[in-house]
Amino acid sequence: MTRPHDMGGRYGDGAVIPENESVKFKEDWHARALAVTLASGVLGQWNIDISRHAREKLSPTDYARFSYYEKWMAGLADLLVETGVVDARDYAAADPAPSPLAERALRAEHVDKVLARGGPADRPSQVPLLFSVGDTVKTRKIAANCLVDGGHTRLPRYAAGMRGRIVRFHGTHVLPDSAAHHLGEAPEPLYAVAFRAAELWAHPEHPDDEVVLDLWQSYLVADT
Repeated sequence: MTRPHDMGGRYGDGAVIPENESVKFKEDWHARALAVTLASGVLGQWNIDISRHAREKLSPTDYARFSYYEKWMAGLADLLVETGVVDARDYAAADPAPSPLAERALRAEHVDKVLARGGPADRPSQVPLLFSVGDTVKTRKIAANCLVDGGHTRLPRYAAGMRGRIVRFHGTHVLPDSAAHHLGEAPEPLYAVAFRAAELWAHPEHPDDEVVLDLWQSYLVADT
């Protein structure tokens, strides 16, 4: 089954209409959605890959009809229950029971420090480096997670089995396919790989344009 969020190259969705990037939040609740998502992440019950997968797991119907921040809130609501942070009944309760994680709550005076620290994903790795800048590579023919059936991956379907050129080595980073499923961080080399539009699309408007994707080494094979 095609993942509902993997929309690159899909027909029938209409044109992409750029929005005014000077507007940070179109609605007041968008800022609150971001705030509660970040505050919940500080509780330490999941990582960024788990949170991304929670949004991907929304039903295709909901994913298609929800706005960007509605997807965030729906994924977070599911994740809070899955990890036991809240009970599903708490969402409808007028006076929910206090959380045992209340002591970890993100305080206003700590927000700037937490945001400045971010969540770096670079880690040392023992995985041998197989490619160098300038090498021509191909992505795996199958875009699916090779560790977990139906699991999270950062290899988009439209780029599976395509030929590209390594333009940058980012160092070694946590592998999302593993980290999203509590299988460990499994860090490995991460590369920026450029693909010609003519390689990716059947009828590109500008064939020589390039799409650059950050791809982990296990997504790649040598172009022989």
